Amino acid sequence: MTSTGTNLAARVLEWLRAGYPQGVPQQDYVVLLGLLRRKLTDTEVHQIATELAGLAEQGEVITTADVERLIGNATLDEAAPDDVRRVSSRLAAGGWPLADDPA
Repeated sequence: MTSTGTNLAARVLEWLRAGYPQGVPQQDYVVLLGLLRRKLTDTEVHQIATELAGLAEQGEVITTADVERLIGNATLDEAAPDDVRRVSSRLAAGGWPLADDPA
């Protein structure tokens, strides 16, 4: 992965920590991964997914294998609009630029 990709992944992890200071609840993983896939490459999503295991909500045990399995199942189309809004607001609170860049 390029240093640009590594830097972006590090920034995304910072945004996730800021948006989810108590940790990412498991019910948000599918929506979160779907939103990340809109902006990131598969490699970047997989790198972040391995880190997500360490960002699980307190008291939850999430392994890297669990997160990888969720990536395989994660499509934003499956997410309810309320779930997308909830997770989007968490990401935005952490600084994630959700709006598409103007062309």
